[in-house]
Amino acid sequence: MTTMLGATHTIRLVRTPPSAGRNILTVAHRELREAARSRWFVLYTVAFAVLGLAVSFVSAAGAGGSGLSGYGRTTAGLVNLVLLVVPLMGLTAGAASIASDRERGMLPYLLAQPVARVEVLLGKFVGLAGALLASLCLGFGVCALVLAWKGLRTGAGSIFWLCGLSFLLALGMLSLGMLISVFARKASVAVGSAIFCWLTLAFVTDLGLMAGAVALRLRIEDLFALSLANPLQVFKMWSLHAAEASLDVLGPAGLYATEEYGRGLHAIFGASLAVWVIVPMAIAGFALKRRSPL
Repeated sequence: MTTMLGATHTIRLVRTPPSAGRNILTVAHRELREAARSRWFVLYTVAFAVLGLAVSFVSAAGAGGSGLSGYGRTTAGLVNLVLLVVPLMGLTAGAASIASDRERGMLPYLLAQPVARVEVLLGKFVGLAGALLASLCLGFGVCALVLAWKGLRTGAGSIFWLCGLSFLLALGMLSLGMLISVFARKASVAVGSAIFCWLTLAFVTDLGLMAGAVALRLRIEDLFALSLANPLQVFKMWSLHAAEASLDVLGPAGLYATEEYGRGLHAIFGASLAVWVIVPMAIAGFALKRRSPL
C-alpha cells in the first residue's frame, strides 16, 4: 500500500511538458521585449513617421499648396517610402535574430531547454512580426494624427489598407531575413547579406527587368510574371490597384494585368506575397534542424 501511494504521489509530481503553442509564445514574448528595447525599433518608427510627414510636405508643394497635404494625395509617395524603408526593417530584424544569439552563445542555451528548434524559429518570427506591426502602426498613426490635427481630411480606409499591405511585405522580408540568419555565423555577416538583398530587390531587379524587357523583347505576359517574382513590385502594384489607381502607371505589364485579371489581381498578389512569407521560413526551419547551434 505504501509503495502504491508513493508511486501515485510520484506520478502527481510529474509535470506535463508545455505545449508547442506555449513555447512559441514564450519565445515570442522574449523577442518582442528585446526588440522594443532595441534602438532599431525606435529609430525605424521615428524615421518612418518623419519621412511620411516630409512626403506630405513635398506633395503639397508639388500641388502648389503650402504645409501638409491630405493623406490621399500622399499615397503614391508613401508607397515609395514603404518600398525603401519597410523591406530594410524586415530584412535586418530577421537577419540579426538567429545569428546574434549564435554569436553570443545564447542559441545553444536556448535549444538546450525543452523546446523544439522549429518552435524557437516560429517564436522569434512571431515576436519580431509583432514589433514590426507596432512600428508600422505607430509610424502611420503619427502621420495620420498630425494630418488630422492640421484639419486635413484623411481616409481611414486607405490608411489601414496601406498599413496592412506594408505589414504583409514586412513579413515576407522578415522571413527572408531569418533564412539568411540561420545560415550566417555572425550577426554582422547576416545583416550585411540582408542589406545586399535589400539593394538587389529595391534597385537591381528593377533595372534588370527594364533592361531585360528591352534586350530580350519580353512579352507582356512574361514581364508581368517576372514582376510577380519581386515582392516589392507586387506590393507596389497591389497598393495602386487597391487605391483604384490604374496600373498603367507601371507600364504595359500593369495595363495587361488590369485587363486580363481584373478583380482576381487581389488573389494573385496575395498569393505571391504569401509565398515569400512561407517558403523562406520553411527552408529556414529545415536548415535549423540540421545545422549545429554553434
